[in-house]
Amino acid sequence: MAFDTTAKSLRNSSVLCFASSKEPGPFPGIVDIFGVGGGLPEYRACLLAGKGFAVMALAYYNYEDLPQGIETLHLEYFEEAVNYLLDHPEVKGPGVGLLGSSKGGDLCLSMASFLKGITAAVIINGSVANVGGTLHYKDETLPPVGFEQSRIKLTRDGLADILDVLNSPLEGPDQKSFIPVERAENAFLFLVGLDDHNWKSEFYANEASKRLQAHGKEKPQIICYPGAGHYIEPPYFPLCQASLHTLVGGPVIWGGEPRAHAMAQVDAWKQLQTFFHKHLGGGKLGRLS
Repeated sequence: MAFDTTAKSLRNSSVLCFASSKEPGPFPGIVDIFGVGGGLPEYRACLLAGKGFAVMALAYYNYEDLPQGIETLHLEYFEEAVNYLLDHPEVKGPGVGLLGSSKGGDLCLSMASFLKGITAAVIINGSVANVGGTLHYKDETLPPVGFEQSRIKLTRDGLADILDVLNSPLEGPDQKSFIPVERAENAFLFLVGLDDHNWKSEFYANEASKRLQAHGKEKPQIICYPGAGHYIEPPYFPLCQASLHTLVGGPVIWGGEPRAHAMAQVDAWKQLQTFFHKHLGGGKLGRLS
């Protein structure tokens, strides 16, 4: 299926993708955000556009005139992206979806917690704590969760295992970094790789679920994949078991067993499409593969 990738972007830092389709718009809208690799990855947005969505791939640092680091981020920037989608004539309201992986996952949790106009959010191996830098929104601030480099372990190949580096957001001053997910009004789907070595994604998903339910919110859907690592990509993307981590400044392991991870990617791709079509009113599902 051909894609119509709109060249006009939000502050030159996003790409809005639509699919060529026999079905007329408007289409369910999604903001797609990746992790700390920076730049503007748009492949996932383009692939999802072929499934009947209008998807904005959004950069937030290390691209064009954006900041070069994530030491300080302002949620108003992400709010502008949400509002742009909501106002677009080819985007179906009344709300939009969020898709975030890794650092993009905790940004999507923050967006869902603070912003209006969010109907559904899919978090792929995200954190329930704000990570990496301070997040600002109007008169509120979320500090980053603390970390301890001495907890880094080295593999036999000399790669860093950073699974235990971050502090728990349930203890001491790090509780201030816990994203106030209880404010969110949208549906959540957490996709979790149980062999994630970037951080404790299953723990974060469960803590988000506990916080939501404790405040009378609907229990989120959590799907766990044994043997899957951190980077759960669209189907048939190769497993990335280790690479340079921008914040660590060196190579780290991401986890994942090849066969189990590949199967997880196929299922996760179907699950997130079904979830978005259900909650964003996308109509007929069609082929999900």
